[in-house]
Amino acid sequence: MKRRIFLKSAALAGAATLVTKSAGSMQPTLQNRAVAGPLIVHTWDFHLPINETGMKVFGKGGSALDVVEQSIRVVEEDPKTTSVGRGGYPDRDGHLTLDACIMDSGGNAGSVMALEHIMHPISVARRVMEKTPHVVLVGEGALRFAVDEGFPKEDLLTDDAKKAWKEWLEKNNYKPVSSGNHDTIGLLAMDGSGNLAGGCSTSGLAWKMRGRVGDSPIIGAGLYVDNEIGAATSSGLGEAVIKISGSFLVVEAMRNGKTPQEACEMAVKRILDKQPKYKPESGFFVGFLAVNKQGEVGAYAKGKGFQYSLSKDGVNRVVDADYLDK
Repeated sequence: MKRRIFLKSAALAGAATLVTKSAGSMQPTLQNRAVAGPLIVHTWDFHLPINETGMKVFGKGGSALDVVEQSIRVVEEDPKTTSVGRGGYPDRDGHLTLDACIMDSGGNAGSVMALEHIMHPISVARRVMEKTPHVVLVGEGALRFAVDEGFPKEDLLTDDAKKAWKEWLEKNNYKPVSSGNHDTIGLLAMDGSGNLAGGCSTSGLAWKMRGRVGDSPIIGAGLYVDNEIGAATSSGLGEAVIKISGSFLVVEAMRNGKTPQEACEMAVKRILDKQPKYKPESGFFVGFLAVNKQGEVGAYAKGKGFQYSLSKDGVNRVVDADYLDK
């Protein structure tokens, strides 16, 4: 289970700073610029028609929230993706549990954690947001809600995932370890009016302890959207991101004048400053991805290999993010 080999890292070409400080005030004033949307950006290169799907949804008049849901569903239903949806690797007890969250331009949010037997946790998270007074449902309660909402209950563990799990049991003496394959999808979208939405979906860390939840379904950790400022998401070791409320931190940094690139860099460095146990030799990985209201995108990771896929101005491309350990 080795992480795929990535191309030589290169940062996305920079753009002008997007916010200015108003005189006599520490609060930023957004510059008056043309709306940058529609725009879709997500973590990693899944070699799937994710952004193409989202742009078709925009073309049919769909909202940024619709784009987030429908695009992430493409990854969730792919059996070859071993870190999201039905292709995901199970926990150390052989159970495939899924996590997801979603957030709209109005600040509304929904999340499911440790959900089993449901193909599309991102859609269940949206139902939680829109049909309940809650933000988070977990485990058996999340499953019961999903079934009541008409989602089919399925056995999602693929033969390949089951085989990999059994091989891991023999080699690792039933101890939870990182599989090296943990490519959470975090996706951010902006519509033609400049409204933002975002979502995350993952099967979590492979061979995790039963009940473990990472940053992906936690609002403010794996995802945060503020329609006045921008949005951010993350990938990597969730425990480290949770401890600094990573995505919220990135958005707040943009609120205070930083570009998305500067904000992502700050968040990575904050983790290393506050959590010294994650030393360079530990193999620890984390990365952040952000977009602001003017459509400027930034991404930064601790180490080489973090990618993001961007669809903007009719061009769909994969970009290798800048990183700290050089």
